[in-house]
Amino acid sequence: LGAERRARLPPGEMGWPLVGGMWAFLRAFKSGKPDAFIASFVRRFGRTGVYRSFMFSSPTVLVTTAEGCKQVLMDDDAFVTGWPKATVALVGPRSFVAMPHDEHRRIRKLTAAPINGFDALTGYLPFIDSTVTSSLRAWADHGGSVEFLTELRRMTFKIIVQIFLGGADQATTRALERSYTELNYGMRAMAINLPGFAYRGALRARRRLVAVLQGVLDERRAARAKGISGGGVDMMDRLIEAQDERGRRLDDDEIIDVLVMYLNAGHESSGHITMWATVFLQENPDMFARAKAEQEAIMRSIPSSQRGLTLRDFRKMEYLSQVIDETLRLVNISFVSFRQATRDVFVNGYLIPKGWKVQLWYRSVHMDPQVYPDPTKFDPSRWEGHSPRAGTFL
Repeated sequence: LGAERRARLPPGEMGWPLVGGMWAFLRAFKSGKPDAFIASFVRRFGRTGVYRSFMFSSPTVLVTTAEGCKQVLMDDDAFVTGWPKATVALVGPRSFVAMPHDEHRRIRKLTAAPINGFDALTGYLPFIDSTVTSSLRAWADHGGSVEFLTELRRMTFKIIVQIFLGGADQATTRALERSYTELNYGMRAMAINLPGFAYRGALRARRRLVAVLQGVLDERRAARAKGISGGGVDMMDRLIEAQDERGRRLDDDEIIDVLVMYLNAGHESSGHITMWATVFLQENPDMFARAKAEQEAIMRSIPSSQRGLTLRDFRKMEYLSQVIDETLRLVNISFVSFRQATRDVFVNGYLIPKGWKVQLWYRSVHMDPQVYPDPTKFDPSRWEGHSPRAGTFL
């Protein structure tokens, strides 16, 4: 970098050769004290909001303040996606984690409506409702204890597969679930591609996933060529049909990588956040009673002619929405995300050199007492009438 540019870097340390700060990072998370990693930088170098280290095989700047995260996320000229190569290999090179900005925007636009549109959500609700109800009943009838997170992940995976691959049979669903479990385990491990290591197993699991999804895709395309309709329209059908304003359609690799990404994000995050919301409500009986009373009031307002819940009913769940936002703040499924500098740029007065990776530590923003008073306390009421400032709720 040269002496002048090096002098303008954020404080920090690059750690051991090759390993860098990864041992300290993994030790903090494995110990159940994830905040200890950033706390060690604050303790040694002060509250500068940006620090340098060597992470995931790259020189990296860690950004830990709301203003810094907002700047990096909003500046599409100075920053592009910068996920580790190991993550890209598992999720897919044609998924959001590896796309350039313009392509990311195009694919996001094509895929957002089929997932979040009013019609799509209305169509998904009956299956979600019946699946959750039958799962709860099965757990209650079990007669003993259940491994809650495992059952939640199984339930959310069943829902997400129905949304994305509506006609998938039980054998396909089971094959996908087994492979996703192995893939997720590898994404939380060191990227060591050697026999016996979780990352190698995850790469193997991705190949199995791609094979299953390609098989389903081939069947769909063959049926469409013959004019055969499968009945309902799911996410794969919508991705096959999707085209942008220039008439471009998605090819097989793009469809598969988007599905791998969405299937993984959809069931994994939903299962974990549901578990944590349940834990927090169980630990706070007064909050549980308030959340339950709200649900019971909504149930009483549903006319006898209506079957199941509607989006209108969900919009009445104001307190439950606060519980979920507070759970997401305190747990934060995506505790960090990755960018890469396309040119020399300054954040909080410190240089991020061109080509360096940038880690945005969302968790540090959510646990900042200047942003959220008493941040370790679970307090849904902090969201009552509160609209978070840009960059403070990520």
